[in-house]
Amino acid sequence: MKTLKGPAIFLAQFMADEDPFDNIEAMSRWAAKLGFKGIQVPIGNAAFIDVAKAAESKGYCDDLNGRVAECGVEITELSTHLEGQLVAVHPAYDRLFDGFAPERLHNNPAARTEWAVDQVKLAAKASQNLGLTAHVTFSGALLWPMMYPWPQRPPGLVDVGFEELARRWRPILDAFEDAGVDCCYEIHPGEDLHDGVTFERFLAEVDDHPRANILYDPSHFILQQLDYLAFIDHYHERIRMFHVKDAEFNPNGRAGVYGGYQDWVDRPGRFRSLGDGQI
Repeated sequence: MKTLKGPAIFLAQFMADEDPFDNIEAMSRWAAKLGFKGIQVPIGNAAFIDVAKAAESKGYCDDLNGRVAECGVEITELSTHLEGQLVAVHPAYDRLFDGFAPERLHNNPAARTEWAVDQVKLAAKASQNLGLTAHVTFSGALLWPMMYPWPQRPPGLVDVGFEELARRWRPILDAFEDAGVDCCYEIHPGEDLHDGVTFERFLAEVDDHPRANILYDPSHFILQQLDYLAFIDHYHERIRMFHVKDAEFNPNGRAGVYGGYQDWVDRPGRFRSLGDGQI
């Protein structure tokens, strides 16, 4: 990629039940009025995109692209952050993450996982039909409760976790390969893919799958004190997408990286508006 286009905006943080945030056309006009050229669209809300219909109908996708274009923007990518999260959930988080799935799947982790896998696969085909080349998701997490090495993890536990994560994601990555679309994992705390080392470990388990790529977001790195510039040196060949965000990390005598279970505003590491942080 030699030319940057945009800017675009990720709609998920702004979607709501009231106008203009409750449907894709109104929100496209809102984004265009603010000067944005593109929108990153989460699946999961039919008022924005019916992902099943988009996966089966090129005509539906052509119409959707046309309606969005009439509003002054274009769809840049689809997102399955919530669905990707549900591909791999540790039982400790079942109750918390059930809210990301339809109510009929609550208290049924196996059915929830099957649904999530299907949704991400549909998003791959829908992306192809929309003429997109990249997609963003979360990896989910089977090992996050084991992130800190105390109590000591049983030997081989982390190996088993990444093997299982790869087993779940490989068929999805193959679906993205069939669709000609890159699957970009947002490297993010709370996910098994939360830094370069974990991405490398996953990549090895999926045999360097060509569609296993990265969404680069430096804000998530400064909060864990990872060198966000050196990350690019290591993984630039796998970075296919990025989020423009800012953050700061100001440790003190009371709290550091872990934050002391405080709310975001009180944590030493917190997100900031662009230009107000340390990135």
